[in-house]
Amino acid sequence: MTVYRYCTPEWLKQSAIIYRTTPRLRKELEKVTTQVFYRIKAEPAWGIDRDILFGAAVNKGELEELAFFSEEAARAKAKYIMAATPQEWKKILRKENKFLTDFMLGRITLEQGSKIGVLGLAPYANVFVDALTQVDLQFPDELTTREMEEYRTYVKQFRAELEV
Repeated sequence: MTVYRYCTPEWLKQSAIIYRTTPRLRKELEKVTTQVFYRIKAEPAWGIDRDILFGAAVNKGELEELAFFSEEAARAKAKYIMAATPQEWKKILRKENKFLTDFMLGRITLEQGSKIGVLGLAPYANVFVDALTQVDLQFPDELTTREMEEYRTYVKQFRAELEV
């Protein structure tokens, strides 16, 4: 199985492909229409020198978009923007922590949208997590020193190209 690095366009692209070809995921979100965005806070030790945002637009379970966004584009498109450290997102994606618990404890903060709206999406949080973890996912803290240098360079490159 191909390993995808966290917080890269390849990860999001493959996650979108898998979502769109997995009827179970689409069915579980068929009642959901939203634009939810996630801020990964800057963590230079992880090769993330400044915050990065990615988001998903879902319309009645159909994934319309899963991509990285600039701050301005995210604010304009998002119904919800939630923020956390990359370490916190890793715990969610590795299913060590639950989204709702961490949200209620303030480990994940709401930057845009209503708390009531997020709580309405909470029953679907595991499906969102499943959609992003159908691939073998490698996090920056699992990289060797050499791999981290390559990752850091790649992150700067794709962010410049995508203007995110």
